[in-house]
Amino acid sequence: MSAGNNMFKWTTAMTATIAGKRAKDVFGLAVALAIPLVAGLAGSILTSQSVSEWYPALTKPSFTPPNWVFGPIWTALYALMGIALFLVWKNTRNIPRKTPAITKMTLRGYNIRKLALTAFTIQLALNILWSALFFGLRSPSLAFAEIVFLWAAIVANIVIFTKISRLAAFLLSPYIIWTSIALTLNLQIWILNR
Repeated sequence: MSAGNNMFKWTTAMTATIAGKRAKDVFGLAVALAIPLVAGLAGSILTSQSVSEWYPALTKPSFTPPNWVFGPIWTALYALMGIALFLVWKNTRNIPRKTPAITKMTLRGYNIRKLALTAFTIQLALNILWSALFFGLRSPSLAFAEIVFLWAAIVANIVIFTKISRLAAFLLSPYIIWTSIALTLNLQIWILNR
């Protein structure tokens, strides 16, 4: 009877531990998804008026995607960014704050979690800034200069994420591809509308 009672306590404790970890993961995933989606919402607020008034009047290159494509693509990209962020957070949450310099989870002595989250934050801020420059200020020239930095920040983000989770880095690959298209489109719009 005592062995059975101990087994029941152990099973109950393990179930509670697993349920607690799953709840923490679900919450972490929800927060990680919300961060880029809120950033996307902020960017869309900056673009809404210009998308309907200014952008249609611009001369655009022949490879410009139809307007209806942008919303679903950006929503998917922001969701992939959130999943990638979650994977990085999950894979680094048990790393001590001061990690020794010679380990798999550091990059030249820096705390890889802090570095990864900083890189993610920088590229996300640059993403919002591009919307503000291109659509808010209606300045393809400033937006083009900025998107070059955004592209480099995404590449840096992918490189850093690769050190933690190859899947997280892979999930950012559609983002860099789409940003490459946006960079080319931005350049052509700037040239065609000088």
